[in-house]
Amino acid sequence: MTGTDMHDETKDSGPGGYAAARLRLLTEEARSGPPRRTALADLTDAWLGGLFAAGTREPRGISLVAVGGYGRAELSPRSDLDLLLLHDGSDPGAVAALADRLWYPVWDLGLALDHSVRTPGEARRTAGEDLKVQLGLLDARHLAGDLGLTTGLRTAVLADWRNQAPKRLPELKELCAERAERQGELQYLLEPDLKEARGGLRDATALRAVAASWLADAPREGLAEARRRLLDVRDALHLTTGRATDRLALQEQDQVASELGLRDADALLRQVYEAARVIAYASDVTWREVGRVLRSRAVRPRLRALLGTGKPTAERSPLAEGVVEQEGEVVLARAARPDRDPVLPLRAAAAAAQAGLPLSLHAVRRMAAAARPLPTPWPAEAREQLVTLLGSGRPTVEVWEALEAEGLVTLLLPDWERVRCRPQRNAVHLWTVDRHLVETAVRASELTRRVGRPDLLLVAALLHDIGKGRPGDHSVAGEVIARDVAARIGFDHHDVTVIAALVRHHLLLVETATRRDLDDPATVRAVAGAVGSQGTLELLHALTEADALATGPAAWSSWRASLVADLVKRVSAVLAGDAPAVPEEAAPTTEQERLALEAVATGGPVLALRARTEPPAERQEPSGDPEPLGVELLIAVPDQPGVLPAVAGVLALHRLTVRTAELRTVDLPDGVDGSVLLLDWRVAAQYGSLPQAARLRADLVRALDGTLDIAGRLAERDAAHPLRRGVVAPPPRVTVAPAASRHATVIEVRAQDAPGLLFRIGRALEDAGVRVRSAHASTLGANVVDAFYVTQAQGVPLPGDEAVGVARKLEEMLRA
Repeated sequence: MTGTDMHDETKDSGPGGYAAARLRLLTEEARSGPPRRTALADLTDAWLGGLFAAGTREPRGISLVAVGGYGRAELSPRSDLDLLLLHDGSDPGAVAALADRLWYPVWDLGLALDHSVRTPGEARRTAGEDLKVQLGLLDARHLAGDLGLTTGLRTAVLADWRNQAPKRLPELKELCAERAERQGELQYLLEPDLKEARGGLRDATALRAVAASWLADAPREGLAEARRRLLDVRDALHLTTGRATDRLALQEQDQVASELGLRDADALLRQVYEAARVIAYASDVTWREVGRVLRSRAVRPRLRALLGTGKPTAERSPLAEGVVEQEGEVVLARAARPDRDPVLPLRAAAAAAQAGLPLSLHAVRRMAAAARPLPTPWPAEAREQLVTLLGSGRPTVEVWEALEAEGLVTLLLPDWERVRCRPQRNAVHLWTVDRHLVETAVRASELTRRVGRPDLLLVAALLHDIGKGRPGDHSVAGEVIARDVAARIGFDHHDVTVIAALVRHHLLLVETATRRDLDDPATVRAVAGAVGSQGTLELLHALTEADALATGPAAWSSWRASLVADLVKRVSAVLAGDAPAVPEEAAPTTEQERLALEAVATGGPVLALRARTEPPAERQEPSGDPEPLGVELLIAVPDQPGVLPAVAGVLALHRLTVRTAELRTVDLPDGVDGSVLLLDWRVAAQYGSLPQAARLRADLVRALDGTLDIAGRLAERDAAHPLRRGVVAPPPRVTVAPAASRHATVIEVRAQDAPGLLFRIGRALEDAGVRVRSAHASTLGANVVDAFYVTQAQGVPLPGDEAVGVARKLEEMLRA
């Protein structure tokens, strides 16, 4: 039977004919989705139009209007009918009689009805007082009667909405936020409400309202398809349950999946989550744009008064090479070339997360359109930027979602696609697999001060459940994937092995601590054998805690934490018997010795700055070592106080980031008097090009003779251009390493990287009156892990109490 035949039968047969035609339409297997919703709306339109025509002789001054979901022609099998009987107020008695003729047949069929009877003036006043009424009227659609009356109301309501948008849109945003707080995130819930949860149908409708205001518009790509998917699922839910429900209960999911032709309930949830993710991301972008426009409107009159006529230019502040901040978002610099800079997406993402700012939609889409896969293995900068992004704490989540929305995550990490939007049917888990992995990295970023290799911890956190969705034990499958991913990212063989072990054994500590007898030596030896080293044990302990905290409140407790800590202590004692040998200090190279002799001859600093050229695309003989990051800076200086803060301060003034730093005394050839400090550092420009070596040397000479006020220059720059820091980093940690050296006291510093940090540390050590015999500094993403070998002026280690005092003062300085 065609749609026209159904309409004819409806008109001829009254309510009974409509009910029969409706039943046939809903049981037709050949018609589903948008065609069925449209046909159901058309069928209902024709029936209500017939009721209206039969109930009035003169349609002038009165009309029947569909609003809300019915106004959008989005009728699911058990949807309410949202109707407005609009009249001009000339004949209230006739209007009341017509209302009875319309509403009672609807109720007689058992259909849910949301109805109102108003004049245009009453409708506008009610809309002005009730935001939900106004939203419903934005979708007003004429059904029957006086078309001019309906058109006039619709035009007036849209004009009201646009005029009142600066006031009403913040109210709408607050309404959406309150609903999200009550209902949760649709993209993560095991029993989601398709309509009310964040990322659901209500949010999709709110985006339509924002677009109707002409103030901002939502990203349209994929939005209509996401809305259609959720409506299709709701249709199937109504048909399988026979109820007007929007909650996708566990017991209904297999039937709903079957109704939609999907493989199983997991495939259904994944489809729902993907749709919700699109709508939620579009909502974030749209509300951000609304806020920007409203702020701009508020500021513009004041700027015009101060500056006169003309449009002010938005200020752009550099954050990284090719990346700037503009109007509270991270955008690409005008000179950025995404097609020639494969690291740009990671660099932009890391800069955004570190600054606590969102990536602009335009920037992400531009990078996605031009992006090309990174070479294998990744360049060192790409690896470092990934680690920086993962170590940025809570802001990482929003930035990661922006990358994922445009397909950049799966371009960088193809294995991510299998865990993307994958549900976890375990009530303990709060998140999907992919979101849990990102959350674990967020939690791990809070624990980076507890480990010597925060980069390995963060990457293992991101990959620890990467094997889920594959046959067999996900830890075993994940170990294989993690080994491959870590090698592609550019870690060396040793680091790849550690990451793979962390993924393989990420459940070992908590399962052993809660299920085994820790007083049994065999239990502890078995764990020690699996872990293998103190460094891996330290990382595994932190990963265990981060994983549990990211799972949900039921997965971690003080009791579990104490059991795991007890096990770690016992395993550490077993592993302590295998202390690593102290490596011998390497002899200077020919070039290092040449620089040292020149420094003795000139009595001043000598340096060499060597830029590393890009390696060929295909290496004939891969070494297995990761590509060094930045350029090599060699400096030889006659031994004197203040060398470390002077060099670090000059580099900070020139906006050079220290990636690794080695400082040591060089043995000079026989017959050459004097003592020379050799600094072998690897540095990178924050943005722009590297400074000239001659300029660095000139500033270093001034710093050493005290004529360059480094602290003052840095303070002036920080005051003029304060660092945008969105990350609440874990507090710095300074400790004295016990028995680490017979010749010096070793002070270890673990902190968040920042411009001038090494200068501040070096100056604090100088102020403490200790001599830095050697230093070993590493920047791993946004974390620094430094070790300083210090002695008294006489060249002997510090007494215990003095060493602790120096460490405490240094930590207090870093916390200030």
